[in-house]
Order: sequence, then structure tokens, then C-alpha cells
Amino acid sequence: MARRPFIAGNWKMNLDHLQAIALVQKLAWTMKDAGYDPKGVEVAVFPPFTDLRSVQTLIAADRFPLALGAQDVSPHEAGAHTGDVSAAMLAKLDARYVIIGHSERRADHREDDALVGAKVHAALQHGLVPVLCVGETAEDLERHGASAVPVGQLKAALEGVSADAELVVAYEPVWAIGSGTPATAETAQEVGAALRRALAETLGEDAAERTRILYGGSVKSGNIAGFLRMPDVDGALVGGASLDPAEFAAIARFEKHVGV
Repeated sequence: MARRPFIAGNWKMNLDHLQAIALVQKLAWTMKDAGYDPKGVEVAVFPPFTDLRSVQTLIAADRFPLALGAQDVSPHEAGAHTGDVSAAMLAKLDARYVIIGHSERRADHREDDALVGAKVHAALQHGLVPVLCVGETAEDLERHGASAVPVGQLKAALEGVSADAELVVAYEPVWAIGSGTPATAETAQEVGAALRRALAETLGEDAAERTRILYGGSVKSGNIAGFLRMPDVDGALVGGASLDPAEFAAIARFEKHVGV
């Protein structure tokens, strides 16, 4: 089964809605000028909550070939949960994806595997595709190796999830995020293969074969080719580089670097 490569841009807590409009316009124009083929590679942007409506309106009005995602979702359906944003609200904004379990959420807000799993269920209930983030810290890496913690996080988050659920898994070694020193392509492949085996054990072989596994952590146009050559790496979760339209567009055109 051919998995369509996926390049996801996580803006984190950056850009107001006016800056978001400018970035998306420039990104779309840059990709068009470069001959971007949306059938070959899927590209998505993940703005802050305050930008979602503006970006959604722009994408729809100008028919830009970009998918829209959110950076987080509440595990709750509705009610007295001040500051939370529900999956139903995101679905009404035509969000296709939502990042869940990002290492910064796990660290800053002490999100554990149980909460991450609840958010996965909430997203799936409303037709959103979770971009489920897993990854190890430098201490975890030294103590357990590269794949043990991510595999454990994956299995915990997918408890009770249907075998036919659509999701994306993003391996993001915490020690590589924002460091300028990414994991090697070989490490990304090693962990990607372990995650795919875990998907097979948890959801079945069909789910494992169709689920896209991304690498995230200091991704840029200069190293994307190495990651995408790996059989179990199907794309990238891009952080800081996604705020630069030219750089992000170059990452999305990874096939020119891979030479396939």
C-alpha cells in the first residue's frame, strides 16, 4: 500500500491572525510557482486557535491545496471547561487534523498517557484525524534506548481505539526539538519500524500498513531527503521551519531532493 507523504507545519504559539493570513498566502503562492502537486504530497498547517478561522476562510476562498489542523483538543465534549476547545468546535472549522500529545504539551501541561488517549478518542468521535506525538527525552534515550518510550506511549494512547480509525503518528525525540541537531535518518527509521510493529500489534496489520509515521525534530530542507528515503518514515512534523514560507515549501518539495 502506497502511503501519501505528509508534511505538517506546527506553528506553535506564533503569529496573530493577520500574520497567519500573510504566511499562508505566501506559502501557497510559493508552492504553486514551484509546481507543487497535492496528489503526490499532502501539506497541512497547524496555526494557534486564534488563527484557525482566518486561515480556514482563506484556504476555502482561494482554494489553496492545504489541509488545516489544530494544535490541541479538549478531551471533553462541552461544558464548564474554561479555556478548552472541543473536537466538535474544530470540526465546524473544517479542521482535518489535530496534534495530540506533543512533547511541549506533555511537559508544560503535564499531560500523561491517559489524557492523551482521551483526546485521541474525542478527536476520532468528531471525524478529526489525530496526529499522535510520541518521543523520548535525552534521559529516556540513555536509559531505555530510542524506541521503548515512544512505543509505550503509542500503545497507551491507542487503548480502545478501533482498528479502522484513521490517525497519523509523529515520532519527535524531545532532545532534537528546536536543538538544531536532529536524529539521524537511521534512528528515525529504527523507531518508525518499531512504531509500525506496535500499530500491527494494537490495531492490526492493515492499520499498520496504511498509517503514516512522521519524523519531527529540527527538520529542514537540507535534511528532509534523508528521512524520507526511509521506508517507515512517511513525512515530517515541522516546527520552526514552517514559519518560513520558502523553507517550508522547499521541505514540501522533498521529492526533488530525494530524487524519486
